Amino acid sequence: MSTPLSIKRLQGMTGPGQVRPVALSEVFATTVTDAAAMGFVLARLPKSAAPVLWVQDRLSAKEAGQPYPPGMGAERQLIWVHVSHSSDALWAMEEGLRCHALGAVVGEIWGAPKALSFTATKRLAMRAEAAGVSCWLIRRAAPPEVSAARDRWRITSLPSAPHPHDAQSPGVARWQAELFKSRTKKPGTWRVGHDRAADRIHILAPGRDGAVAAADGAHRKRAL
Repeated sequence: MSTPLSIKRLQGMTGPGQVRPVALSEVFATTVTDAAAMGFVLARLPKSAAPVLWVQDRLSAKEAGQPYPPGMGAERQLIWVHVSHSSDALWAMEEGLRCHALGAVVGEIWGAPKALSFTATKRLAMRAEAAGVSCWLIRRAAPPEVSAARDRWRITSLPSAPHPHDAQSPGVARWQAELFKSRTKKPGTWRVGHDRAADRIHILAPGRDGAVAAADGAHRKRAL
């Protein structure tokens, strides 16, 4: 069964509930229009009143939509930066990571531009760790090429949980979160639900069917 955990208690925990405040993490959307990647990042942002710098390149904003501040909660301030090119997005992210007053820096970059090289991700990772500011990079229509990101996720939308009071309404949002590469944790796949109103994350490891024994059912056949 799933286990509800307060976000404050998730410090130091492995898996999708772990909050790492000073690292670069990459999140890959399974489909380009899937909002699961954005929802997952929002659920992982540090809980603080410090503003979040959100940078989008032109194609990300056009194809996936813009952040919706009212849906992020009144307690979180958003500084939205819209640029034309991926190189401008990377520059804005780096400059944001110089500011210790920010709670986090989030960047959305479309595809696999040349500007987003291993060196570019290494610079982001070093800036984030030096400033103590969480940094997230959302990738759409992009292969998981070489990167200096500490954690790399693949996020897929799942049907929402049943609503406790209205069977016709969606309940808690659910995603499949696959940590396919990490420098500090064991990779794995989880089903994750985020109840924002209750400030809780529900984690449920997907079950796997075991192998059927070679002689399974043989004794029943002999009895017949």
